[in-house]
Amino acid sequence: MTSLGFLYKLLNIIELEEDKIILPIKKDEEISFKKAEKLANKTKKILERTASKKIVLSKEIKKQEQYKNFLEENLKIVNGKFLEEILILEIIEYIIEKKKYNKEKIQISFLVNDITEYILENFKNVIKKYKKVNIVTNHLEKLKKIEEKFLKEGIIILANNNKRKSLAKSDVIINVDFPSELLNKYRINDNATIVNIKLNAKIDKKRFNGLIINNYEIIFNSREEFDYDKIHLYDKKDIYESVIYKNMPYKVIEEKIKKDNVKIVGLMGNREVI
Repeated sequence: MTSLGFLYKLLNIIELEEDKIILPIKKDEEISFKKAEKLANKTKKILERTASKKIVLSKEIKKQEQYKNFLEENLKIVNGKFLEEILILEIIEYIIEKKKYNKEKIQISFLVNDITEYILENFKNVIKKYKKVNIVTNHLEKLKKIEEKFLKEGIIILANNNKRKSLAKSDVIINVDFPSELLNKYRINDNATIVNIKLNAKIDKKRFNGLIINNYEIIFNSREEFDYDKIHLYDKKDIYESVIYKNMPYKVIEEKIKKDNVKIVGLMGNREVI
């Protein structure tokens, strides 16, 4: 470390390079609670002077849990979860290919209580491609109007909330927003692949031998605004999500993803990476 670098580290001086904030932290360093708080407060003050609404953390900075917690009190940290909602069909197809499921026989279940526009569009996309798709929700009444709308489009929704039968034969379970406590009330196929979207739910049952996916990675056609990450300091999913806004219509985001040729290249599970 240079003498200047040591001074920056000693005084907690944050460097600025265009749109990047560089913290005085060495690789794999575990910073103290006090330093994390100090650096987070300085980061917030810098961002207050800009129009930035989101922040993307490098792979190294993500390891600083205390710093992240302080930032999340006031800032939106991009984590790829919103993009994951849009990529549900791509994730399912990737799992089918890697796990060699039979496309004609595979059983897919969605676990969801907060039914958003994006989730509805995913329902439609998946139901159009696969025969056995099931929706499990605690709010069956919310689906009545949706069922009528889908029926006009020739799409039939199979929805239920039977804790003994709903997930017992499901090969792939897309857990949109069920927490661990709720998920574990259901009888689950011991070899299922579970994809957690919003919450990193866990299975308590010891006999469960399946895969629980909590993270993923993508590739996409490189564009000018992404060229600064030539040395792969960031997760690509975070960089890509940073240019997507939640008020964008689903179809607009879908077209953008197709244009940029976004592809799933890895799913990180509790037992393995596929």
